[in-house]
Amino acid sequence: MSRLLIIIFLLLQVSTALAGGSDRKADPRTMTFQELRFEIPSAERVVLDCGMPVYLLQDRELPIVSVTAMVHVGSIYDPPGLTGLAGLTGSVMRSGGAGGVTPEVMDDELEFMAAAVESGIGSDMGTVSMTSLTKHLGRTLTIFSDVLLKPDFAEKRVDIARKQLVEALRRQNDDPKGIAGREIARAIYGSHPLGAVPTFATAAAITRQGMIDFHRRYFRTDNMLLAVAGDFDRNDMLSRLNELFPKRAAAEPRALPVVPQPPAEFSATVLYGKKDVNQSVIRMGHLGLTKDAPDLHAVRILDYILGGSFTSRLTMEIRTNQGLAYNVDSHFDIGRLYTGTFIAETETKAESTAKTIGLMQKLIADMTREPVTDQELKLAKEYIINSFMFGFTSPSSIVTQRARLEFYGYRPDYLDRYRERIAAVSSADVLAAARRYLKPEAFKLVVIGNSEQFDKPLSSFGTVKELDLTTHKEPGR
Repeated sequence: MSRLLIIIFLLLQVSTALAGGSDRKADPRTMTFQELRFEIPSAERVVLDCGMPVYLLQDRELPIVSVTAMVHVGSIYDPPGLTGLAGLTGSVMRSGGAGGVTPEVMDDELEFMAAAVESGIGSDMGTVSMTSLTKHLGRTLTIFSDVLLKPDFAEKRVDIARKQLVEALRRQNDDPKGIAGREIARAIYGSHPLGAVPTFATAAAITRQGMIDFHRRYFRTDNMLLAVAGDFDRNDMLSRLNELFPKRAAAEPRALPVVPQPPAEFSATVLYGKKDVNQSVIRMGHLGLTKDAPDLHAVRILDYILGGSFTSRLTMEIRTNQGLAYNVDSHFDIGRLYTGTFIAETETKAESTAKTIGLMQKLIADMTREPVTDQELKLAKEYIINSFMFGFTSPSSIVTQRARLEFYGYRPDYLDRYRERIAAVSSADVLAAARRYLKPEAFKLVVIGNSEQFDKPLSSFGTVKELDLTTHKEPGR
C-alpha cells in the first residue's frame, strides 16, 4: 500500500465523520473512527541453485526493478592495523569498475540507462543495490552481479578513495558534533571493533590487494541473500539469477571471524574536548541491549517517552520549558548482532552547559523512579502502532524488511506480532525496562566546547579527562 493510498483512506475517514448527518460542527475531542487495519504484505522466499536465498515481491505499478544483496561482512572484521579497510572496499567495489568494464564506461552506461548500482559496507552488513527500468533489467543485473562478485578495484580509484579517507582524517576535528559522535562511541565500546576508528597509519596500510583479499573472503554466494522487488516476471527473474549466480564446486566452508560481545562494563567517565566555539556539544550514554532482549517492546515505548518524540520529556523540559536547546533527544540503538548503545544528546550555549547536563541526567534518572503516566503510555503506543505501516510504503521496503529478518536472525513472527506486543506493554513494564537498561550513574559524558565559558566546571560531574584533538596527525606533517 502506497503512502498516497493511506493518506486518501484517512481523509475519507475524516470526511465520513464530518458528514455524519448534522449541521453542528464536529468536536475533534469526541470524533471516532473505524479501526485502521493494516496487514503486512508478504514476500516469496526462493532458494537459488547455488543455495542463496532470494526474497521476491512483484509489483507492476511502475516499470522499475530494484535488487539488494545483503552480505555478512562489516567493519567489525577489519584486520588489526587496517581499520577502514571494509569501508573503502565497499566504496571501491562500485567506483573501481567490475567484470572488466572500466569505471568510466560503467558510469556512462548506467547513466545512459537511467539505472543505478551502489555498494557499501557498514559495521555489520555489506550491501550492493541496483535500480533499473524494466527494459534495461538484463544489462543492469549483469553490472550488479559483477560489482557484487567481480569488482576490478582499479588502482586509480583505490588511490582516490584512500586520499579521500586521508582528507576526512585531516578534517575530523573540524566539526564539534563529529568529534562528540566519534568519542562517545569510542568511550562506550572501548577496544571493541565497534569503537575503532581509522587513523593515518591504517589508511596508509590499505592496499588494492588488501581490498581484493577482503572481498574474496566475504563476498560469496553462501554468505549473502537477495531482495528483489518491482516489475518483473517471476520465472524469468529466477532464470536470470541462476545464470548470474551459478552453482559452483564446493569451496572452503564459510568461516566468519569470531567477534565477542562488548564487555558489559559500566563506569562513569567525563571527556572534554576544547573547541573555541560559543555552543557546547553534549553526548552521554552507555551500552544498551540487543534485539533478543525480552523487554524490547517496553524499551521502544521508553524511547518515545523519554527522548524520541517532539513531546518527549527531554524535549518538553529542556527545549520548551527551559529554552536551553533547539534539539535534544535520546535513543536506544538496538544492537542486531552486538550490544547497541543508549545515547542522549543536545547542543546548548556554553553558559548553560552544566545546567543542561544536570537536567538531562535528572530527567533520565526520573524514568527509573516512577511509572510513566497513562497519557504518556497511550500516546506512545498510538504513535508506534499507527506509524508502523509507513515502514512498508514501497515494494522495495517491504521485501527488504522481510530479507533483513532472516539476515539478522530475528524471530519469524517479529513483524507480524510487533504491534500486538507494543499494545501489551504496561507502565510497570516500562519502569522495569528503565531500571534495567538506564544507568545515569555510569554515563560516559562527552562535552566539546570552551570550558572557560561554562556555568560550572565539568569536574562537578566527575574527574575530567581532556581529549587531545591534535593527536591524529598525518605522518610527516
